[in-house]
Amino acid sequence: MVNLSKSYEVEGGTGLQAAIKAGIIVGPVLLAIYYVAYFMEVALLSSSWLGLVMFGLALVLVMYFSIALRNDLGGFMSFTVAFQFVFITFVISGFISTIGNMLLFHVIDPALPVLLADAQMENTLAILDKIGAGSQLSSKQLAEMQTDLEKGRSLIGLAQSYGISLIIYAIISLILGAIVKKRDKTLHYQ
Repeated sequence: MVNLSKSYEVEGGTGLQAAIKAGIIVGPVLLAIYYVAYFMEVALLSSSWLGLVMFGLALVLVMYFSIALRNDLGGFMSFTVAFQFVFITFVISGFISTIGNMLLFHVIDPALPVLLADAQMENTLAILDKIGAGSQLSSKQLAEMQTDLEKGRSLIGLAQSYGISLIIYAIISLILGAIVKKRDKTLHYQ
């Protein structure tokens, strides 16, 4: 495995520093969007389209920073370097977002997890009703769903979500690393 901090130098530091810098930019940008949505309308936080927009924006920003790094490296980047850069960027930005969510849910507005769980429950039931499965759930199952939704925004739930996100970040990093890599065809590889 290539050591990202020593494998190459870019303008202004190492590749590790570039990944940390990109993560420190992407994380607060996504967190700012989440907070703006919170201040505009709390119900937005439970909508799936906000999550999709933020995911898409994260991909675009990480791709932008990855291509900028590749250009700083002379237009070429190995898959390993691209993967490591993207993964570290996601890890840093995800950590920042998780800390920001912990502050939002437990310091700024401690009642928010219950409000969002209620909104998510309504959205879920509406979807289940559309497909004809809503009436098949018992009150015990509904209560369990509500409890699970609330636990997901507890400190432990957010930490667990971040842990699961690391696996997702690795998979996405493999895909983006394959997209961003570019071999120097003038070199002879064996």
